[in-house]
Amino acid sequence: MKNIFFMLLLCSTFSFAQVSKTEPPFWYAGMHNPELQVMFYGKNIAQYNPAVSNGIVIKNVVKTENPNYVFVTIDTKNVKPSEIEFSFKNSKGKTVFKRPYSIKKRRENSAIRESFDSSDVIYLLMPDRFANGNTANDNHKETTEKADRNNNFGRHGGDIEGIINNLDYIEELGATAIWSTPLCEDNDSRGSYHGYAQSDVYRIDPRYGSNEDYLKLSAELKKRDMKLIMDYVTNHWGSEHWMYKDLPTYDWVHQFPGYAQSNYRMTTQFDPNASDIDTKYCLDGWFVSSMPDLNQSNPLVLTYLIQNAIWWIEYADLDGFRVDTYSYNDKEGIAKWTKAITDEYPYFNIVGEVWMHDQAQMAYWQKDSKIAAIQSYNSYLPSVMDFTLHDAVGSVFNESNPSWNDGMIKVYDNFTNDFLYPDINNVLVFLENHDTGRFNEIYKNDFNKYKLGMALIATVRGIPQIYYGSEIGMAGDKGKGDGDIRRDFPGGWPGDANNAFSKSGRNAGQQKYFEFTSKLLNWRKGKEVIHNGKTTHYLPENNVYVYFRYNDKETVMVAINNSDKAQTLGTARFDESIKNYTSGKNVLDDKNVNLSKEISMEPKSVMILELQ
Repeated sequence: MKNIFFMLLLCSTFSFAQVSKTEPPFWYAGMHNPELQVMFYGKNIAQYNPAVSNGIVIKNVVKTENPNYVFVTIDTKNVKPSEIEFSFKNSKGKTVFKRPYSIKKRRENSAIRESFDSSDVIYLLMPDRFANGNTANDNHKETTEKADRNNNFGRHGGDIEGIINNLDYIEELGATAIWSTPLCEDNDSRGSYHGYAQSDVYRIDPRYGSNEDYLKLSAELKKRDMKLIMDYVTNHWGSEHWMYKDLPTYDWVHQFPGYAQSNYRMTTQFDPNASDIDTKYCLDGWFVSSMPDLNQSNPLVLTYLIQNAIWWIEYADLDGFRVDTYSYNDKEGIAKWTKAITDEYPYFNIVGEVWMHDQAQMAYWQKDSKIAAIQSYNSYLPSVMDFTLHDAVGSVFNESNPSWNDGMIKVYDNFTNDFLYPDINNVLVFLENHDTGRFNEIYKNDFNKYKLGMALIATVRGIPQIYYGSEIGMAGDKGKGDGDIRRDFPGGWPGDANNAFSKSGRNAGQQKYFEFTSKLLNWRKGKEVIHNGKTTHYLPENNVYVYFRYNDKETVMVAINNSDKAQTLGTARFDESIKNYTSGKNVLDDKNVNLSKEISMEPKSVMILELQ
């Protein structure tokens, strides 16, 4: 009886239940920044004083106005991979409870990991709408929203297993990297399928699978020499986030007090004439009422976000980030976040969503921008998204009879501003994404116009990104809501009548789109001249845009006839680029074209010629 009583007393004294959450849940040895901030959460935990084993130095302890949090910063500089222990003592110095903690070994060469770059083609997918590999996890007892494929704004059941099951399809297409919209837990009661209102940033949503399933996805991609890009959200969480329900500090999120919506005017970030109030509402206002706006100027918040990002890179062996709503963040805070990550991983690429409609304004946000330097600012962001090119391709292929400002001159003009970007090859180019109108809807599934657009983004400078389903002709009307531009991929669900993941399951139209896209993207894989070559382009004539990608070894000529009439190109105009070449092989149909004669082009057609 005494033994039982002693064991009960011991369990009570050293109960782990005093700490309900520890974040990061574990860490890694040998990091560039040896300081680690560990957050402990538990009822009234702040009444105790922390200590740590193995002679590890505690550099700082922060207790906030909320007694349920303690932030402990330790020095891991000389700490080897090991199991350590945090203990919590009462005012008399007696240990009340302990918490084990793991310092793990990093992967070999983790710090110098390669990332995505201009040699890649990124395949953007929404996991809930891509493929349902495990119907058993469509619903989960710990999450609110249930799967309902009849609800365009609801969950449909796609998951990580569905992605893994169809990696061969993505590889066959010619994509080399996957960007998935967020997979961390989003426990909103509605619309949780998009994942941008996260409720736990250390946990994969159980309706997608587990953290271990995410690791498996990463490993399966590595087997195929493909890359995994995480969609990271620094600007906001969801209102169901466990921490929002018990804030560590009042200013963990921006408060007015409470909610105020952003004015979305990102120009206030650099406008020298902007009023303070307009700037405040852009930066501190919430994106929507269900997404509390995080305060990156709070050091505790910023360190939390930095460590969470680094933890995922190490844990899941990531190859890059796409950062949502990058230019809505506190500009100084997000620069520190980005620099902290690239200090740890010098070759790690991060592309930020800077949804603006002016090249100078977008270039402001790229690392080492001379424009931003005027204001003594550097975002340290390696890559931005070419939204002005997206703006152009959203209308240009319907402009068959151009004026001074219409037609292919829009595309030409976009590239005339390339001098504004510090690293033009590290700009993301795209026809569409999960937030925009679908290209095939805008152009009414006109296959010829699809070829013009896809050939363009596959051959210009930068990193091409395609959106799932475009390659089989998928469309969707933004005017009907986001659900319609995020349709289920046919064949991704048991019982689907049409399975576009396999050649035998595609209809003739889907196969036509897929064959063209696959041929183009697989050709691009081995073309260094496209990845990093220089560009010479020529003013469009008769709505025909001609440009050359070249390096010391090779030249590729691209001609896009956006006219609804056949056109004839005289090659003498391009002598400076053609030089001593006499012919070119069209990679799209494998036919040779004689460069000493005029080149005939069909209406709405494109040629990609490897010059010989």
